[in-house]
Amino acid sequence: MHNMQQERGPQMSADTRTDLPVTDDDVRRMADTRDTTIAALRAVLKVRTGRAWSVTGGRGTSWGWITVDAPPARRDSYQITDEDGALLMAAFRMDHRRPGNLGIPASSAYRRVYLQRAHGVPRTFTAEQYWD
Repeated sequence: MHNMQQERGPQMSADTRTDLPVTDDDVRRMADTRDTTIAALRAVLKVRTGRAWSVTGGRGTSWGWITVDAPPARRDSYQITDEDGALLMAAFRMDHRRPGNLGIPASSAYRRVYLQRAHGVPRTFTAEQYWD
């Protein structure tokens, strides 16, 4: 068994990292495509939490959706651990913990909202559910 403490990097609270300068125009550019959003989320989550995250795009009928999860090595029975789940929710400034990973719907509006949350900037944009 390997040392999980070394793999996770420095222990820090995601809530305390607000020194990531980003403008609304920056967020809009990052949210242009699914791939730019994935790359931006991976980078900002690594800085904010000190941990690597699995940020992947959906396939098939869920192609536009983005899933944020712990990497397989940090999952417990294929599920995100409570510790990682709490850290992920804090990184996105969400006050409740849902079981499982975090799914970002397939729209540039949702990508912008989650990028703003991840960067810790005030939300200047909202997204509305577009499905039934």
